[in-house]
Amino acid sequence: MEKVIIIGAGVSGWTAAIYAARANLEPIIFTGLEEGGQLMLTTEVENFPGFPEGIMGPALMQNLKKQAEKFGTRVFQKSVTEFKKLKNGYEVTVGKEKYTSKIIIVSTGASARWLGLPGEKEFQGRGLHTCATCDGFFYKDKEIMVVGGGDSACEEANFLTKFAKKVTIVHRRDKLRASKIMRERVEKNPKVDFLWNSEIVELLGEPPLKKVKIKDTQTGEIKEYSPDGIFLAIGHIPNTKIFEGVLDLDEHGFVKTDRRLKTNLSGVYAAGDVQDTVYKQAITAAGTGCAAALEAEKYWEEIK
Repeated sequence: MEKVIIIGAGVSGWTAAIYAARANLEPIIFTGLEEGGQLMLTTEVENFPGFPEGIMGPALMQNLKKQAEKFGTRVFQKSVTEFKKLKNGYEVTVGKEKYTSKIIIVSTGASARWLGLPGEKEFQGRGLHTCATCDGFFYKDKEIMVVGGGDSACEEANFLTKFAKKVTIVHRRDKLRASKIMRERVEKNPKVDFLWNSEIVELLGEPPLKKVKIKDTQTGEIKEYSPDGIFLAIGHIPNTKIFEGVLDLDEHGFVKTDRRLKTNLSGVYAAGDVQDTVYKQAITAAGTGCAAALEAEKYWEEIK
């Protein structure tokens, strides 16, 4: 039986691995087939402390991986397909193999909702973004679009006006579904414009993104626009399918934790975007990964 199994290898997973390994918990981390989390989709990261010149997202993830391995973390680029509670611990299924442990740290993250358009992947981080805090700075004095109509879209649009000269909210309905206070903020912001009853139907460029085709959802008319960048704010999908019915999840599928990252099961902790419904930043993910590992260390001392 393993001491600690970490599921998922974004910032929170690698940070948990570093702390757990340094505490002699000999962690195993299952990264999934695409390790690195959402930072693998970004270009330059300028707001992670300690890198005054910024660092590329994939490079930051590679550094975290090397640091975790340096202290003895065993890394498996495999996906966990099943999670089960046993009488005396927990079992995870990875392919045809099964691993058991007294302690599990869930750091499977959340995936941003995308538009689902052909060739969309090619534009990720190259004109098409999902994090205003991460990438807004690169659009100083530019014209950009925000897709969405909820609180997140309003918040992103307001934030982006700090940099952009114009922000257009593209929404498929004729009014925002955001809360009253968030609606009022964007409606009063002189830099924010709206494209109602509209949806993006095609992305054009080499990449980077050069133009978009937008359809009027009522008339069917399609027009071309040339924004400098597009930010999607249509929600996140937590990667928690394998935990359904075992861990307590909220109405959106995020893992419920207390202030100390504990779930409803003893010895199971959750860190990063899989449980963070508010901040969703690399540095907050690192903080929760650290906290989950520290809690795991305490728990191990109690049960060993």
